[in-house]
Amino acid sequence: MVTIAQGTSLQEQIAELKRERNAIILAHNYQVGEIQDIADFVGDSLGLAYRAKETDADVIAFCGVHFMAETAKIINPNKTVVLPDKDAGCSLEQACPGDELADFLEEHQEKNYYVIAYINCSAAVKALSDVICTSGNAEKIVRAAPEDRPILFVPDQNLGGWVMEKTGRKMDLWQGACYVHVEFTRDSISHIKDEHPDAVVVAHPECTYAVRLLADEVCSTEKMVDFCRNSPAENIIVVTESGMLHRLRKEVPGKNLIAGPTDRCNCADCRYMKMNTLEKLYLSLRDLKPEITLPEDVRKRAEAPILRMLELSR
Repeated sequence: MVTIAQGTSLQEQIAELKRERNAIILAHNYQVGEIQDIADFVGDSLGLAYRAKETDADVIAFCGVHFMAETAKIINPNKTVVLPDKDAGCSLEQACPGDELADFLEEHQEKNYYVIAYINCSAAVKALSDVICTSGNAEKIVRAAPEDRPILFVPDQNLGGWVMEKTGRKMDLWQGACYVHVEFTRDSISHIKDEHPDAVVVAHPECTYAVRLLADEVCSTEKMVDFCRNSPAENIIVVTESGMLHRLRKEVPGKNLIAGPTDRCNCADCRYMKMNTLEKLYLSLRDLKPEITLPEDVRKRAEAPILRMLELSR
């Protein structure tokens, strides 16, 4: 249990530590609302990658999951990067271990794959990739890929399938998936649609093909903000992790934003994203741990495809 000085709130203690450490707090859209509210920047993986690259802070407190904090460290080797909970992982990262990808590329080296890695992967996988992408720029990254090499897209087969639909570019897909987004089903979305027949549906491309077919718009979390703001619909079903609803309700207050349900529950929580808490954020700033560290050879090899992504995405 964290002991807070009498007369001060946990939020005030965090703000004071942030000043003392010359720290910046970055939070993903899927974080709990109280972390989003105290963060300097809230966004998707692409937006936060830019913020991490541009910051002049000495310490980056990354409220997200492990691969996100690792990405911040890759492009900021001289800064201290902390993750409030060291066990905040990702099912997509786990679906594509670096050694398995290395073995696959060795086994199929005659194909000379151009490897496009969704940012939801480890530094080891990034180090084996030609370029990184996010859900917000995947279409642009794939369109920019060389025509004379076959593409291997890792690790998310659903995002990869959606990008193939958008670009017409054939790719070999690693068979990974986000455990949260595959919980949305055609039946669960159809059921909520029956309750709100005038509602439009916006879904994340990590969802399955059947769910994407039901959506009026498929896009990254960042683009969901613009979609919800600009849509003439009053009722909008948001098919992604539940944390996104906090930001949307703050930035688009005039709409009835409905959490996309799964067959299991009325909204979808990522157990990894929800591991971070205000108390853990306070402790990470106080103690500067858990700190993200990487072997320099891996970091340097992983940096090049991230910088290539940032350049292509401008």
